[in-house]
Amino acid sequence: MTGKERFLTALSNQKPDRLPCQVHSWMEYYLKTYLKGMDQYQAYEYVDMDPVIYVGPVYQFDRADEKNWVVKYTDYGKNKDGYDVFGYEYTTPDGVLRERYERNQYTGWNTERIVKDKKDMELFLKYYPLPSGADWTPVREAKKRVGDKGIVRGCNYNYGQPGIWQCFTCLIDTEPAIFAAIDEPEWVHDVLRRLTEKNLKSIERIGEFEWDIIENGGGAASSTVISPAMHREFCLPYDQKIHAALKAAGPQKVVYHLCGGLMPLLETVAQNGADALETMTPPSMGGDCDMAEATRRVGKKLAFIGGLDQNAGFEKGTKRNIEEQVARLHAACPDGGYICSPSDHFFFGSPENVKMFAEACKAAKY
Repeated sequence: MTGKERFLTALSNQKPDRLPCQVHSWMEYYLKTYLKGMDQYQAYEYVDMDPVIYVGPVYQFDRADEKNWVVKYTDYGKNKDGYDVFGYEYTTPDGVLRERYERNQYTGWNTERIVKDKKDMELFLKYYPLPSGADWTPVREAKKRVGDKGIVRGCNYNYGQPGIWQCFTCLIDTEPAIFAAIDEPEWVHDVLRRLTEKNLKSIERIGEFEWDIIENGGGAASSTVISPAMHREFCLPYDQKIHAALKAAGPQKVVYHLCGGLMPLLETVAQNGADALETMTPPSMGGDCDMAEATRRVGKKLAFIGGLDQNAGFEKGTKRNIEEQVARLHAACPDGGYICSPSDHFFFGSPENVKMFAEACKAAKY
């Protein structure tokens, strides 16, 4: 099999010739620090792993929409901890929204949410611009560059992160979102419904999608953040609509992203229309995934991506540790439908350990 055939076979929940593997995207810090500034293509080639390239199209916007959402960027310099501080101001015909971020050498994070009250939410829902189309040239070029060696993936377009509930938590923050869902469920459902309508409209406008796989969901929907009952009420019905639209928009597979607890949610996720579930985070990394149990319960309905403890493997790993992890995960998915991958982004660890991971997966035959 080619790498592309191997990935697509696994994503179709079937058995390839051997265990496919990827990394959960290459972090810029890791590429600069450990791989001498390589790009993601070069990194995959260096560790001798079939590539899964993360790239998106160039979204296009109507000028009228942009006039109603005027963006001002401000660089506030560095704070006392040495982090970069920056913010955005969005001017609409009916008011101004603001948000602020910090960033270090590893990643960035939000320190001031864009929505502070219901008035802000109305401004966002009314004026946040949606794509009027998309130029798929970057995705086409990526697919041409990887050829039959691998696949290209991207994310569902949304504010903050993909997923309707995830978007809601990015807008007002996670704890306020949970409190609102308990105290004012009617308002939350109204917001989620309108966010879904906006997302469906953007999917329609973008046209035919050209990825091999598209990501939806987000960690805020994990059972380590919200209860299974809340997930069924505030995630499932909206996920179902989005996944149906994504599948109608192109031949790509849909992977649902939960980077936390997922075992109590397996049967619910199996109903939301996704083809695959990630990141299958093990208890040693703060999740709860038991891969063999997940396979037993929903393995006929969902493919899986993830499962590897990269802290124990890449950062502190030995050849034996890596091979044992891969062998255990491979054995837990005897009928295929599985792509072995780190359970999250990683910033540290020897490239030689990543190479050993790729070799261990190559040796895991079906």
